[in-house]
Amino acid sequence: MEALKAAKVWRKYGAQEVLKGLDLVLEAGAFEALMGPSGCGKSTFLHIASGLIAADDGTVEIGGADITKMGDTAAAKFRRRHVGVVFQSFNLLNEKTVLQNVLLPLKLDGVNVHDVAVRERAESVMSGLGISGLAGKRPEDLSGGEQQRVAIARALVAEPDIVLADEPTGNLDVAAAKGICSLLKGVNRGGKTAILVVTHDPQVAACADKVHFLKDGVIAASADTQGDPARISQLYLETYK
Repeated sequence: MEALKAAKVWRKYGAQEVLKGLDLVLEAGAFEALMGPSGCGKSTFLHIASGLIAADDGTVEIGGADITKMGDTAAAKFRRRHVGVVFQSFNLLNEKTVLQNVLLPLKLDGVNVHDVAVRERAESVMSGLGISGLAGKRPEDLSGGEQQRVAIARALVAEPDIVLADEPTGNLDVAAAKGICSLLKGVNRGGKTAILVVTHDPQVAACADKVHFLKDGVIAASADTQGDPARISQLYLETYK
């Protein structure tokens, strides 16, 4: 079963049509990137796929479940259990500790976050991302790279079917961005968690196995990345010339 299957997705803001019948499929365990210039609809699609905003038409299935047919409450519940979302702005709560931020999706889903097994799961995820020593700190005391690792841990703690990452390195320096790319590759390597990362950076896209280019509201081209940023830059220029 596909991790994500989008079919004929449309979305407009006022009179401006941003998505115009977009089709996209990610197989289970895939790691793929979505690229395009600012304003082309990359983030809009990611927000539709995560159930944060509604499509005007079309469907998006996550693991066979059509999230576009769900109401807000059902979509939020489904997202907490099946979709990990990583935002460019991190969206961490400064009044809570790192561990509390990581556990938040489970707490909102009614899980007892004081349960030993639940704590061990969170601590295992944090350890894998190299932030287990930050559990008691507040987000405001962390570097940008550390905050992004916390955001990724929060997205992974519920063991989702897919992670949707919206410009996850956009606020980071080059070294931190490379670190986040390596972490995402590590998360995906087991083949259980699919990843779709929205980016404008060929270096980030090269971490994925496949890249899709969004133009005029649809996927205009797709290609294997071959792990080569130069190849992606050339394909980008050819697509948007």
